[in-house]
Amino acid sequence: MSSSANSIPLILDVDDFKGDFSFDALFGNLVNEHLPSFQEDDADSTEGHDGLSNGHSRVPPSAQGSAAPLFPAVEDLLSLFKDSCRELVDLRHKIDGRLHQLKKEVTVQDSKHRKTLSELEKGVDGLFDSFARLDSRISSVGQTAAKIGDHLQSAESQRETASQTIELIKYLMEFNSSPGDLMELSPLFSDDSRVAEAAAVAQKLRSFAEEDIGRHGVPVPSGMGTTNASRGLEVAVANLQDYCNELENRLLARFDAASQRRELSTMAECAKILSQFNRGTSAMQHYVATRPMFIDVEVMNADIKLVLGDHGLQSGPTSIARGLTALYKEITETVRKEAATINTVFPSPNDVMSILVQRVLEQRVTAILDKLLVKPSLVNLPPVEEGGLLLYLRILAVAFEKTQELAKELRSVGCGDLDVEGLTESIFLVHKDEYPEYEQASLRQLYQAKMEELRAESQQQSDSSGTTLRSKTTSAMPSHMQISVTVATEFVRWNEEAISRCTLFSSQPADLANNVKLVFTCLLDQVSQYTTEGLERAREGLNEAAALRERFVIGASVSRRVAAAAASAAEAAAAAGETSFKSFMVAVQRCASSVAIVQQYFMNSISRLLLPIDGAHVASCDEMSTTMLNMENTAYKGLQQCIDTIMAEVERLLSAEQKTTDYRSPDDGNVPDHRPTNACTRVVAYLSRVLDAAFNALEGTNKQAFLTEVGNQLHRVLVSHWQKFTFNASGGLRLKRDITEYGEFVRSFNAPSIDEKFELLGIVANVFIVAPESLASLFEGTPSIKKDALRFIQLREDFKTAKIASRLSNLTAET
Repeated sequence: MSSSANSIPLILDVDDFKGDFSFDALFGNLVNEHLPSFQEDDADSTEGHDGLSNGHSRVPPSAQGSAAPLFPAVEDLLSLFKDSCRELVDLRHKIDGRLHQLKKEVTVQDSKHRKTLSELEKGVDGLFDSFARLDSRISSVGQTAAKIGDHLQSAESQRETASQTIELIKYLMEFNSSPGDLMELSPLFSDDSRVAEAAAVAQKLRSFAEEDIGRHGVPVPSGMGTTNASRGLEVAVANLQDYCNELENRLLARFDAASQRRELSTMAECAKILSQFNRGTSAMQHYVATRPMFIDVEVMNADIKLVLGDHGLQSGPTSIARGLTALYKEITETVRKEAATINTVFPSPNDVMSILVQRVLEQRVTAILDKLLVKPSLVNLPPVEEGGLLLYLRILAVAFEKTQELAKELRSVGCGDLDVEGLTESIFLVHKDEYPEYEQASLRQLYQAKMEELRAESQQQSDSSGTTLRSKTTSAMPSHMQISVTVATEFVRWNEEAISRCTLFSSQPADLANNVKLVFTCLLDQVSQYTTEGLERAREGLNEAAALRERFVIGASVSRRVAAAAASAAEAAAAAGETSFKSFMVAVQRCASSVAIVQQYFMNSISRLLLPIDGAHVASCDEMSTTMLNMENTAYKGLQQCIDTIMAEVERLLSAEQKTTDYRSPDDGNVPDHRPTNACTRVVAYLSRVLDAAFNALEGTNKQAFLTEVGNQLHRVLVSHWQKFTFNASGGLRLKRDITEYGEFVRSFNAPSIDEKFELLGIVANVFIVAPESLASLFEGTPSIKKDALRFIQLREDFKTAKIASRLSNLTAET
């Protein structure tokens, strides 16, 4: 901008500030005329120097005084800015004035607008009131119209009802003309194309007439005339019944003809019309009754042939099960095919399926079950050779299980509301009511047959050997007469099979528990009787051996020949006793194994089935305990006999083998014999041999008690035996060696009380070894042996010569 331009006033207008106003643009427009020249001068002055830093030129201070001004156009711009400022202030005053004027105008317009809105609101409220009155009026008119429509509809309905009633009365008058006269009826009742309509009208007329008769009671005589016509509708009822019967028969004949031709549409049409007669029950039953499987005798014969084959019931449960499976599969397929037809033909297929399935179970299935389930007599049982009661029970179980499967299959095919499972249960009810008695009788029959079989084997073996058990001197029991774990296992297997049938036939837990308890009690009785008899037979061997021992006891004054024969016979009796002892131990072991099998079976299979009845589990446990107690009592008697047998042989060996010189060897200067005596060696060898069977047969507390008793009896026998001898010092050493040998043997009994007794015997034996003057000191160390020691001291060889009695007089007096 030149200096001359400064005299031109700056003109700014309000419009300049409208739109996209930018102060930077305004400022740039003001200074653009002066800024270019300044930028050129500034560019020249900065050549060869650094640029501006923070708005200041980097020149030496000495040169700043003489340099040209940095902004030479500042005066021009300042004048311009002042003019601009003046213009802006004037514009502001103008704008303020215009804003004030606009504010007043806006206030006035706003007041007018508010007034207008208020008037509009009043008008809208009035309009809403008008609409509400109009809506109320419309609603009232609509309700009135609806009432009028209802009245019109009711009137129309009454008109139609009256018209139909008139028609029905006309038809009723036709049927009430004369008894049995159906020749003068309207064409409606004879036109085959209007059968459905005729059936509907006939049903209505019959209902009306029966209702009228019921309302007026017994009719008066017909001489009262037509004024009492309502009381003479019995004729109409009779004629209507005859007509309905004739029409129903006609429809059933048409239905049969269509059924033979497989015209399902015609069958469906007839079934629909027949549904008006007793809800179509006659058509349903007629259709089911005419199925070939219910009327064809060949079908029945084929069923029996398929299930029983050529051998009848003797073909066995497995074969019968296969036959029933095939038969029931064929029945299911037949019912499935019939279901397809029924669903197409009948308006209520579920009702027809109920009738069909019920007829299948009650006729076809029951017919084959009657051939299968011939209930045997419990008085005259069928022979075991022909299967016995077990064959009947097995066939019953197979038939019940397969029939249940058939019921499930029929349920899946469809049987309406029929309780097919309940119907199946009812078919077998006559058999299930007496089932527990048959199951128990069967188990008893099996047991008796098994015992007869074992006795027959025993007799056969006895006959083949030419002698009987009692005549054998060995007292050995034949293996088939001994208790067999295999036989006890067979008892359990019978019981398991019976329990499986109980589970099958007992639908309620309480019934199942009762039946299981009865069946398990049979097992306890069988095992108890079998094992007890086996133990008794084993005891017979012990008794025979005892009788043999007593038979060959002889006195002292006999010849050598007689004594030798008696000794030989005694050895034979001893061998028989040892054999019978081992046989009894085998019996005890097998008895224990049989009981263990029963207990395990009870825990695994029976226990959980008894829980539904309070006390059933406890009662069965008590019965099992009683059974075991009976067996234990028998076993206890036999074990006591075993101990008697052992002790008898020990006494015989001691008597036969023990020599007088064993405990009073001469003092010849030779080295004393420190070996056990021959009698001791023989006794220990015998005990080791026979008690090995007891170690294997007995367990737990039974074993401990038996061995403890053997130890006590052995101690008593030995003490009694040694009381017969006289001992010197070397003999005392020999006795001490025997006691040590016996003590070593009884230590295997694991009975501390027995060990203690033999240890005390070893100490007592010292009374034969110590000098007479040292005997008193012997009791000071172990006073508990005083009583036994005083008895043994009297057996010293020098008891009298050494005057030992006087030496021990004080001890004897104290005793």
